[in-house]
Amino acid sequence: MTVLPDGLPLADDFPEVTRAQWRHLVEGVLRKTGTSDAVGAEAEQALATAVEDGITVHPLYTADDAPEDAGFPGFAPFVRGGRAEGSAVSGWDVRQRHAHPDPARTNQAILADLENGAGSVWLAVGAAGVPVDALPEALKGVYLDLATVALDAGADFEDAARALLRLYAGREVPPGAALGNLGADPLGLAARTGRDEGLAGQLAAAADLALTCDRDHPGVRAFAVDALPYHEAGAGAAQELGCSLAAAVAYLRTLTGEGLSVEAACAQLEFRYAATADQFLTIAKLRAARRLWARVAQACGAPSEARAQRQHAVTSPVMMTRRDPWVNMLRTTVATLAAGVGGADAVTVLPFDSAIGLPDDFARRIARNTSTILLEESHLARVIDPAGGSWYVEKLTDDVARAAWAWFQEIERAGGMAAALASGLVRDRLAETWARRSRALARRKEPITGVSEFPNLAERPLEREPAPEQPGGGLPRVRRDEAYEALRTRSDAHLAAEGGRPRIFLAALGPAAAHTARASFTANLFQAGGIEAVHEPVTVTAETVAEAFTASGARVACLCSSDKLYAEEAAAVAERLKAAGATRVYLAGRPGAQQDEYERAGVDGYVFAGCDAVEVLSSALNTMGVA
Repeated sequence: MTVLPDGLPLADDFPEVTRAQWRHLVEGVLRKTGTSDAVGAEAEQALATAVEDGITVHPLYTADDAPEDAGFPGFAPFVRGGRAEGSAVSGWDVRQRHAHPDPARTNQAILADLENGAGSVWLAVGAAGVPVDALPEALKGVYLDLATVALDAGADFEDAARALLRLYAGREVPPGAALGNLGADPLGLAARTGRDEGLAGQLAAAADLALTCDRDHPGVRAFAVDALPYHEAGAGAAQELGCSLAAAVAYLRTLTGEGLSVEAACAQLEFRYAATADQFLTIAKLRAARRLWARVAQACGAPSEARAQRQHAVTSPVMMTRRDPWVNMLRTTVATLAAGVGGADAVTVLPFDSAIGLPDDFARRIARNTSTILLEESHLARVIDPAGGSWYVEKLTDDVARAAWAWFQEIERAGGMAAALASGLVRDRLAETWARRSRALARRKEPITGVSEFPNLAERPLEREPAPEQPGGGLPRVRRDEAYEALRTRSDAHLAAEGGRPRIFLAALGPAAAHTARASFTANLFQAGGIEAVHEPVTVTAETVAEAFTASGARVACLCSSDKLYAEEAAAVAERLKAAGATRVYLAGRPGAQQDEYERAGVDGYVFAGCDAVEVLSSALNTMGVA
């Protein structure tokens, strides 16, 4: 055996550890914690986690779990990146969004971004941004042969695109040097608005733009295959990919029908995906998207070099919160890291205050510097496909790809994306996914820091200019914080009307060691609904609780202590609380065998890890008369 000078053996001399040995250790931990008596494979399965779209994440991955060879970066099936060099040469394209309707202010913000780290512009035009005729003013001073301009014009996409093409000509940008994306996405618009009566005409107009780009502007793409409408309607990662594939196939059919080759048609598409704070799922999603599109392009007859997918990743609007928005900086940092590691070509970091309104200069600066720090200080792009070779990531990529392909095939069997939107198939399926996720959010199994966990009731709300109204009428726009935001809004209204927030009295029994954990849990839970927890005095008894409750100004109360002290004192304290006027009495913990006794004494409900927090909080506010 090889021994180092300090007496330690080299790593390769350690005995090999088997999966059976690992499972044996897992069995012991599960038994000790009272979690499960499972053995063998069942013990391992007890630690598995269901994520979304029927995908399960396991606690251990080995070489046996790795799927087929993912190939090399820059080569089919492009799982490991669309370019052989990845982002190692120049990093990813830092693409910042601009949606202020004032063209002068938008121009000022665009120039500030481009001068301080951004490489391209994602510009909202038309009803949701700057007016179409103000496009030249908004892009004044922008070198259109150096900075990509990606338009997001919704129903005004044709007018906006023509305006940008005229701007190229007016500024004498050489046809081969212009960089941009005209943002045509008729199916995405139909998903947003629920209107498809003009879809055929919009597809024809978009195809005509693509023909112009193919002929005169090889650096400009006509179509943005935007998956954000589906992500923002509650889609899981695989559903988001499946919808984007179906939309892209519809565009390929339109373009080739207008005379473009499959290779030229593929060159007109850029795909836009959401990047979330679930870093590994985001990495897997982007890798799976390239694999799936390469398969579609191959089936359509595209040559190998034309099958690479151009990706634009955007930090998820769904995860952005309106309360404690500073935490959004952390969420977008993780999402940006995931987008970069996943191989996105362009990344947009939404400012931390984007859920509140139009971002200010500070928020814009933080957003663009998020990419700069990851690129320049963390050197994230210097490794090509850093997640490649991870058995976990490779297996997750494969799982996402298979689930997305199944959903894509279902849409195709339904007649394609337009038919699936019109029939309600897409809406219904995404609604089912969001309903499942909403239950997890309500039970805080998917925690939201600063909202459902560790809220700050003393937080001073940020005020921002309202953003232009987004198109609606089609798929809904959801947010993770929406249920808790509704509760906090009720609390805010009560504060404005009454001068104080609704309160709950914490009736803590026994010494601090007995009640602190449950008192902290209860305070955190009720504050998520805007209900202030009063824990004064620190400890009460049956003799003192009535006076303390009356002094608190609360109308509801919660008993907090250990199971042992509950058995001895809970019933008597609950009776005194009811006699003192408590309209509702909770007990922190599960009721157990003494539930009947507690409820006869006046306990109305229970709060515990995994309870439906939204239902508890809504019921509590109703009881307090908070509208």
